[in-house]
Amino acid sequence: MNLATVILAAGQGKRMKSSKPKVLHPILGKPMLWYIIQVANQVTQRKTIVVVGHKPDLIKETFNESALFVPQKEQLGTGHAVLQTEPLLKGKVDFVLVTYGDMPLLRERTLWKLIDSKPNPSQPITMLTVFMDDPHGFGRIIRDDNGDVHAIVEEAQATQKQREIKELNAGVYVFNAEWLWDALPKITLSPKGEYYLTDLIGIAIEQGKSIKAIPVEDTQEVIGVNTRVHLAEVSSIIQARINRKWMLDGVTITNPDSTTIEPTVSIGQDTTILPNTFLQGDTRIGENCVIGPNSIVDNTKIGRNCIIRASVLEGAILEDNVDIGPFGHLRRGAHLAKGVHMGNFGEVKDSHLGEGTKMGHFSYIGNATIGKNVNIGAGTITCNYDGKQKNPTEIGDDVFIGSDTMLVAPIKLGDGAHTGAGSVVTKDIAEYMLAVGIPARAIRKINPEEKSSVKNEKKDG
Repeated sequence: MNLATVILAAGQGKRMKSSKPKVLHPILGKPMLWYIIQVANQVTQRKTIVVVGHKPDLIKETFNESALFVPQKEQLGTGHAVLQTEPLLKGKVDFVLVTYGDMPLLRERTLWKLIDSKPNPSQPITMLTVFMDDPHGFGRIIRDDNGDVHAIVEEAQATQKQREIKELNAGVYVFNAEWLWDALPKITLSPKGEYYLTDLIGIAIEQGKSIKAIPVEDTQEVIGVNTRVHLAEVSSIIQARINRKWMLDGVTITNPDSTTIEPTVSIGQDTTILPNTFLQGDTRIGENCVIGPNSIVDNTKIGRNCIIRASVLEGAILEDNVDIGPFGHLRRGAHLAKGVHMGNFGEVKDSHLGEGTKMGHFSYIGNATIGKNVNIGAGTITCNYDGKQKNPTEIGDDVFIGSDTMLVAPIKLGDGAHTGAGSVVTKDIAEYMLAVGIPARAIRKINPEEKSSVKNEKKDG
C-alpha cells in the first residue's frame, strides 16, 4: 500500500507549563514523540514525516535520522501543518495517515484498521472516533439525523450543548491523497486565526461525499497528553503494557505496580523482578536472574543466573553467576566476569574483575584490572586519583588482599601476592610475595599452596 504517515508535532504545549516542546517530555526514558514514531514506522515503508514548529532544532537533534522533519514556520493550525508536507508527498503516495505527536498510546493494529479502509474519491476520509466522559480537549463529532458524520467542532469553538457530546474526534485520519491536496487550500481561517484540519469533514460533506468513522476499541489508545496529569496517566498505562508483556513472556514481576521497565529493556525467561526495581535504557538481562528489590539497572548487560540485591548498576557488564549486594554500586565501565561476588556497600568503576573473584564489603575498586580468583578483603580501596589524573591498578590471579588495604596507584601486584590487613601499598609487589605495613614492605615469599593464614599478619613500616 502506497502510504505516508504525517505526525503533527508543531505545538508548544502551553498547558504543560514548560520551556521544553511537549512532544519531548519523557515517558519511561523516551520522548513522548518516540512512541508514535515507532508505531508509524511499522505501518509504512517510508520514513515518517513529522511537522515541527516550536524549537524544531531541538526535536530534530533528539531523533536524528529516525524521521523526516518538515517545518511549520507559522503556527496557523493543523490544516496548515499538513499542507507543509505537500511538496514531499503530492503525486508520490495514494494515502496519507495523519495523527498527533502527543498520542503515544496508539497501537499498530488500530492504525491498520484505518488503513485497510482504503479511502477513495467518494469516501475520501476515514477517521477514528472514541466515546469518553473526559474529552481530553478533543473535538466533538456532530452527526446528522441519519447518523452520518456531518462535522467536527473543536472544543474551543463548541457550544455548551455540543460539549456534552460523548463521541470525540480522536485526531487520527487516513485521507485519499489526491483529494487531500485539492481540499486543503479550501479550508477557511477560523475565528481563532487557524486553519483546522477538521474542516475537511465539512468540505467533503459539501461535495456530497461520505465520511467513514471507526470507533476505537480501547479508549486508552487515544488519550492525548495536554498536561502533566495526562503525562502521568499515559506513563502508567504504557508501564502496565510493558510489564504485562514480560510476564506473558515468562518473567515473574512480583509487584507490577511498583516496577518500572523502560521499553528498550530485554529480560530472559524465569528471571524474577522484585518490587521497587527500575530497569532503564539498553539493559539486557539473561535467564534465571533475581533483580531487586530496590534496584536501579541502567544500560547494563547481565548474564544468566545473576542476583542483584538493592543495588545500582550503570553502564556495567555482568557475566553469568554474578551476585551483588545489598547496596552495591557498579559505575560505568565495570565488568564482572563469571562467578564474581561483590559484597554489600561495594563500588566498582571502570574496572575488570576476573572470573571467581570475591570482593568484600565496604570496598572501592576504580581503574583496575583484576585477575581470577582474587580475594579483595573488606575495606580495600584503590587510591586511583592523584589530584590530576586517574591511575591504573593491576592485580594478577590468586591474589589475596587483606582487609583495609590501600592500593596507591599506579601499582601492580603479581600472581599469588598477599597483603596484610591495614597495609598501605605504594610499590609493586612481586609474585607470591607477602607485603605488610605502612608503607607496605615485602617480608617473605608465599608458597603457592599456602592458605591464607597470613591474612592478618602485620608489620609496621
